[in-house]
Amino acid sequence: MAPGLPDRVDCAHLADDAVVLERVYPLGEMPRLQDLLADPRGSVRAKFAFEKLGAGRVGATVAVEAVPQLVCQRCLQGFAFAAAGRSEIEFSSGTGEGEADSPREVYAMHEGRVSLRELAEEEMLLALPVVAACSRPQRCGQAPAFEAGGEIQDPPDDRTRPFAGLQDLLKKT
Repeated sequence: MAPGLPDRVDCAHLADDAVVLERVYPLGEMPRLQDLLADPRGSVRAKFAFEKLGAGRVGATVAVEAVPQLVCQRCLQGFAFAAAGRSEIEFSSGTGEGEADSPREVYAMHEGRVSLRELAEEEMLLALPVVAACSRPQRCGQAPAFEAGGEIQDPPDDRTRPFAGLQDLLKKT
């Protein structure tokens, strides 16, 4: 985030003017993501579009994009995951008024303000898989496949099969 730009913003004021804000946050500054990341380098691009919802309610559409290095839960190796998420949020003062009938996700404000970084972090958590896993399970945790004639192939099967001839012997008896 550029110096001088506030992280905590007044939701009602921004909704009055239908403000759209864009921010970029380092993944390393998002504490709730740290246990999921293989590498804290990288960034999250976030966009916040504030709006009035009527009857004194304010909301925003929050969108995030990032390509974090996650830890595969099968092989415990890092892999890149293209994450994107978008939610429509209604801000709440915590009084409970009108929250139950809202079609949007409800997000609590503190003294009429929210932290944009925390809002982006929340959206990133929603955009990530519950269980991170490599996209190619047959090669999960293995050395990269070799190329033959410009085409990627699985490594040759070098396993010995001690009982391979047993079926033929059983047929003869």
